[in-house]
Amino acid sequence: MPLRLLRAPFSVLTLLLAMLALTGCSALDNKAQPEEPKPGLSELAHQAAQQMVTNNPDLTRYSPMIAATFVSIDNLSQSSTFGRISSEIMASALAQQGMQVREVKMRDSMFIEESVGELILSRQVQRLSAQHNARSILMGTYAQGQDYLYVSARVVRAGDAMVLGSADFQLPLDNNMRSLLEGQGGW
Repeated sequence: MPLRLLRAPFSVLTLLLAMLALTGCSALDNKAQPEEPKPGLSELAHQAAQQMVTNNPDLTRYSPMIAATFVSIDNLSQSSTFGRISSEIMASALAQQGMQVREVKMRDSMFIEESVGELILSRQVQRLSAQHNARSILMGTYAQGQDYLYVSARVVRAGDAMVLGSADFQLPLDNNMRSLLEGQGGW
C-alpha cells in the first residue's frame, strides 16, 4: 500500500482530535464565565421610580410626598423588614427623580409601630396627608411566592386616592430576601 494512502486516515484523525479539543476548550470557557447577576431591590426600585416618572411626567407636581411602609398583600396590617426597607429605597429613588419627599419619621404626629412601620390605612390618608402637608403618598404591597417576591408600588394623590404612577417588579426569593421577610413569618 502506498504511504500516501496511510497518511490520509491519520490526517483526518488528527484533524478530528484537534476539533474535539478546541470544542472542549470552548465549552469550558462558556462554563467558566460567571452568570451576570440579577438586579437587586435597589436597582429595581430605581428602575420602577424612573418608569413612574416617565409614564407620568407631571408626577413630581404632586410633591411633597410621604411614604408608607409596604405591606403584605395577604394581610394589609402586617409588614416586615422587607416592607420597611423597600419603602425607604423607593422613596429615595423617587426623590432622585425629582419628587420632594417629606420625612415623617422625624415628627411625632405619625404613629410608628416598631414591628410594622408607617402603615397608612384608607381612613387615615386624609388626616395624615393634611398633617404633613402632603399632596401624594407612596404605597406598596408585596407577595411571597415560591421562587419570587412580587412588589407593586404606586404613588396616589392624597386628596382622592387616584393612582398617579405605578410600577411592579419581582425579586428572586433567595436567603437574603427570606431573612428580610422573617418578621412576617416568611419561609
